[in-house]
Amino acid sequence: MAAIQQSLSTSISSSTSTFLGQHKLRLRSQNVSLPGKTSGIVRCVATPSTETSYKTKVSRNENLAKLQAGYLFPEIARRRSAHMLKHPDAQIISLGIGDTTEPIPEFISSAMAQRAHDLSTLKGYSGYGAEQGEKQLRASIASTFYANVGIEEDEIFVSDGAKSDISRLQVLFGSNVTMAVQDPSYPAYVDSSVIMGQTGQFQKDVEKYGNIAYMRCTPENGFFPDLSSVPRTDIIFFCSPNNPTGAAASREQLTELVHFAKNNGSILVYDSAYAMYICDDSPKSIFEIPGAKEVAIEVSSFSKYAGFTGVRLGWTAIPKALLYSDGFPVAKDFNRIVCTSFNGASNIAQAGGLACLSPDGFKAMKDVVSFYKENTEIIMETFKSLGYKVYGGKNAPYVWVHFPGRSSWEVFSEILEKTHVVTTPGSGFGPGGEGFVRVSAFGHRDNVVEACRRFKELYK
Repeated sequence: MAAIQQSLSTSISSSTSTFLGQHKLRLRSQNVSLPGKTSGIVRCVATPSTETSYKTKVSRNENLAKLQAGYLFPEIARRRSAHMLKHPDAQIISLGIGDTTEPIPEFISSAMAQRAHDLSTLKGYSGYGAEQGEKQLRASIASTFYANVGIEEDEIFVSDGAKSDISRLQVLFGSNVTMAVQDPSYPAYVDSSVIMGQTGQFQKDVEKYGNIAYMRCTPENGFFPDLSSVPRTDIIFFCSPNNPTGAAASREQLTELVHFAKNNGSILVYDSAYAMYICDDSPKSIFEIPGAKEVAIEVSSFSKYAGFTGVRLGWTAIPKALLYSDGFPVAKDFNRIVCTSFNGASNIAQAGGLACLSPDGFKAMKDVVSFYKENTEIIMETFKSLGYKVYGGKNAPYVWVHFPGRSSWEVFSEILEKTHVVTTPGSGFGPGGEGFVRVSAFGHRDNVVEACRRFKELYK
């Protein structure tokens, strides 16, 4: 076991990020040796056991059997781990999974540390909190992100992240709904739909599940679907800025989308997890669009703004005006789901969230975002200089690179084998991602620069 651990270690060069000095964050040493993430060896897919002949009389959930292979990102981690075992001396650089790399700003981490310390005192201890989140944090989220659109604190549900809330929303909707999803898009939308029993079987000839409307988003349509060709569905999942393409929908496009949902009596689930990366006049919230409060739910997260991918803190906004066909408020049912399945976000994480939304904390988050956007520019310029068509990047921490005529997994494997850089194959986000590779800007600056040097060596 020690030998395996030794072979999984890799030397990663740290960055001296500009925002670190400004906010007196603890600097990492310039060169550090970090252990490989051995958890990446585990795949999120059930495999039959041959160790025992005993079987229970409980049938397997047939919906889980529909899922294809493992969830995308654990599968990438598995291939990364296999590559590390094959090349134990290689310096692996990960620009694949969208996991933040820079330290949490000290102003924010100090607030969490103080809250953790307070829990060791009689005066500061607290147990279970409100399932919907602490009142002060809900109010702060409402005033910071929704002050001009009329979303109030009691319409905010604090959670342990947008991904968790997506699954809670699927429980809310149940199995008897139809759904539409951007193609390509974040795989959690489709996989959770399959698990809930909303879909048919996987159709290998078209790489799609039955009973899902795949809204194709391409460079030709500006990564916004032709809604005239989209059938009516109960639920529409839409992410802007989009993961993986990095495209942010314009005000006109989102107005069209809200009208489409309203005309069809659909509920729009709008994922705004990357809204702070928007630098033009694209809306940061769906509730900037007139009429959206009658058809939309918004999920968001602190993960990519404050480095909270491990801390886990997000929120879902459900307006009181959003009603089911019988007039019952959607928020009341979601509150019931939350109270049944969730005891509320960590009080330590919520202290961090409050710090994030203070003037100093918000500035620190903006500096974090700016750092990753600088990485994005480096990656974009690299592939442009090599003659590739590159999309995204401007309003998102992802660069969407087109490799025409080639398989996404083939390009992923080529880059990993020849440069020791981990990316993400576009087809993992849906059939519309075939021929593309997503390159994440979440990385230490030195590693991003080195990865781009290797890209130039490979594709010059």
